[in-house]
Amino acid sequence: MTRTIRTSGAAMFAATLAAAFMGLPQASFAAPVSPASGAALQVEQATPAANDAAARLNKKQFQNVIVAVDANGIATLTGTVDLYEYKVDADKRIHKAKGVTAVRNDIQVAGPAVPDQELKDKLVEKLQYDQVGYGNEFNAISIDVQNGVAILAGHALNYPARDSALGLVSTYPGVKDVVDDVQVDPVSFMDDRIRVQVARAVYGFPALNQYAIDPAKPIRITVMNGHVQLDGIVLNQGDKEMAFIRANGVPGVFSVKSNLQVANQPSESQKTANP
Repeated sequence: MTRTIRTSGAAMFAATLAAAFMGLPQASFAAPVSPASGAALQVEQATPAANDAAARLNKKQFQNVIVAVDANGIATLTGTVDLYEYKVDADKRIHKAKGVTAVRNDIQVAGPAVPDQELKDKLVEKLQYDQVGYGNEFNAISIDVQNGVAILAGHALNYPARDSALGLVSTYPGVKDVVDDVQVDPVSFMDDRIRVQVARAVYGFPALNQYAIDPAKPIRITVMNGHVQLDGIVLNQGDKEMAFIRANGVPGVFSVKSNLQVANQPSESQKTANP
């Protein structure tokens, strides 16, 4: 005899719903384990973006850095590093993380506390010898320090020269932040010719030849669309005036601005001439 089993509609619906849930993938809500060394991962749920971000900061220099990634892929960096260079590097690394759409860099630079004037003097000395042999005399990069923030200004011959100066300052202990106000001189065959001719005219003069001996203390020559600017420190007023005259006599020069300062004298107003 055949027995028929009848199932109510409600029971059948419950069974179907249970089977559907059983077929769904199991979601994990466990927070990932922070790396043994490097940045800590601070998220409520493990995501590919969060895991990749933490992995990219798994370095000793980032051991006090925390990275948090929200649901929109925005990564926030907090904590401390010893050098400003590490803060910049952390930002670059997180920008490359898969799934990260933006980065908020709130990392603080710890490291030693160095008085502004002392830090400035050290950085000036470092920059003076930067790019020696690569057109050092054609760079006139100035630097100031305010509350540990290094502010670079002036002119650079090219982007590698500017980047070299920024990199040098970024790696120096005590620098908390870096502001780049350096102007890169435009690429111009005419300006390149003028630079060489002005250098020969200035350094070729017997009284001014001494400024070519020490690569850290040259008369610095920058050229922008035929306009020449002289920077640096000379020993006396006569040398300052002669450098101006020699540069102004080069064919093709539109104007010469002299920012040269005489050693042990207060700075004077800038001098400009048009041929």
